[in-house]
Amino acid sequence: MDFARFPLAHLPTPLEPMAGLTELLDGPSIYIKRDDCTGLGFGGNKTRKLEFLIGAALEADEDVVITFGALQSNHVRQTAAACASAGLECHAILVRQVPNDTETYQRSGNVLLDDLFGAVIHPVDSDDAAGAKLVELLEAIQGEGRKAAIHPPGGSTAIGTLGYVQAGIELAMDIEALELSPAAICHATSTGGTQAGLLVGLAIAGCEVPVIGYDVYKGDAAKVTDTVYGLVEEVRSLLDDPPAMSRDAVIVKDGVIGPGYGLLTDEVREVLVLCARYDGLLLDPVYSGKAMGGMIADIRAGVYSGDQDVIFLHTGGAPGLFAYQDSLEN
Repeated sequence: MDFARFPLAHLPTPLEPMAGLTELLDGPSIYIKRDDCTGLGFGGNKTRKLEFLIGAALEADEDVVITFGALQSNHVRQTAAACASAGLECHAILVRQVPNDTETYQRSGNVLLDDLFGAVIHPVDSDDAAGAKLVELLEAIQGEGRKAAIHPPGGSTAIGTLGYVQAGIELAMDIEALELSPAAICHATSTGGTQAGLLVGLAIAGCEVPVIGYDVYKGDAAKVTDTVYGLVEEVRSLLDDPPAMSRDAVIVKDGVIGPGYGLLTDEVREVLVLCARYDGLLLDPVYSGKAMGGMIADIRAGVYSGDQDVIFLHTGGAPGLFAYQDSLEN
């Protein structure tokens, strides 16, 4: 793929067995793709996207990046680190959309790291306020004769999705190297770029494995499916002779979000403890923890047999654990 790219990630990331959880559940062999190990600012899936997003910004001579997210956004944290690495100014518009007013949630975790990386943080209380803040920032930046790149939540544009096209190709090579025949690749889906890129990359590599996204953001599988398939078509339009893709290939499952985005459940607490104590693995409470909970529930329900393999894509987010200290420490 001939697109501008700024190197940020430690690639390839490992694909490794989760022996402890596999034995505990007495089900399929579980493997985990460690995209929490991409390296930048505690790692995570957004780093792959940011290689292309930051590359595009530099190619366009943009010197400021404006992005959005919830207060404890993993995407914003990685964007702030990427901007620091590339010498770009970063403005983060953070929406207080999770009803959590504890001191740790408001000031620790990703918010602390955003500030450490030098991002200018603009907390707002609604999406409308975020839009107004964007207009205000653009007027000020353009008034100074500078240019700004605008990155949506999750970095889920067609250009950002290219990072997961390459991840899909990489994962297909991992599967071949380990001689696996996975029944599914499971992960957290929200803004859609990770799932869309995986689908296109795996198709390019000729790897026909279902990709299952557990919706941790909207609680509406149909809407998320539309978003993912829209990105599939957008990214395909950037590529030379990409494989045809059907909307039926987009599999999104509901049922893991609980009472709402960013709100903890007893199920996710159990998952965080199981993965930490049986495999020494840290998941986050908002994305990977809830998606892993969905996969574990499917395993317990007998969706996969003991002679199958399943792969979980770890999208990162461990710094978020510190923001939820008050809810987790007991």
